[in-house]
Amino acid sequence: MAWTAGSRAPDLTERVTATVRPDGLPILRQTWEDALFLHWRVPMEWLKHRVPAPLRIDTFQGSAWVGIVMFAVRDSHPAFTPRFAWIRDFHEVNVRTYVHLDGVPGVWFFSLDADSPVAVTTARTFFRLPYFESGMLHNVEGQRIHMRSSRISSGVPASITATWTAGPEELVAPPGSLEFFWVERYNLFTADSNTLYRTRVHHEPWPLREVPIANYDTTLLHANGFPLTETRDRAHLLAGGPVESEIWPLEALGTF
Repeated sequence: MAWTAGSRAPDLTERVTATVRPDGLPILRQTWEDALFLHWRVPMEWLKHRVPAPLRIDTFQGSAWVGIVMFAVRDSHPAFTPRFAWIRDFHEVNVRTYVHLDGVPGVWFFSLDADSPVAVTTARTFFRLPYFESGMLHNVEGQRIHMRSSRISSGVPASITATWTAGPEELVAPPGSLEFFWVERYNLFTADSNTLYRTRVHHEPWPLREVPIANYDTTLLHANGFPLTETRDRAHLLAGGPVESEIWPLEALGTF
């Protein structure tokens, strides 16, 4: 089936409906914790030619966004095995934007970095996602979290270092808010050889905290072609987690 590009953006009901757990059995379960969400408002022109034609850039009140998300993955294991049978802990950083397809909101990844060769190979093979192996450091000292990622064998610098302390008050993003737009995403789109794919994800709503104290430095935006500068374009920051996540198998949606 060949896709015809659809331009209908999801309404609030469709955004909430996307949070409902899918039917069928997931293929993978993971716990995500110590997450840091960094977001920058960007011109639409930077994005619209960098996603497959069937997808459209999702916006909030007319603004498009690029995000970097750092987090720790705990207890990653196939859903059909006991938790203790295959435990994998690793760390991940992804660079992403937000898209929609025929009223379904989702995420498009420009790059993903992980410090597990198994995770990188698995994601590239079974989910067709642009994962790269990186060296990472993750330290927690009380309320202070420090993470560092540096891509291995990269032709261009692709790294991020961040230290943050989250605020004490925990909240869940209400539907219709900018925070909900950023973090409550349950469809991952990817493409390979002119075929569009989708992976469904489910978790409880992200528990979020404001980040009043943070220092960060990154070359990941430049590595992905976004000319943002740290001094001129400060990120919007949120901390999140933990959440228990379930991941469904990749499904082909059609050609384009």
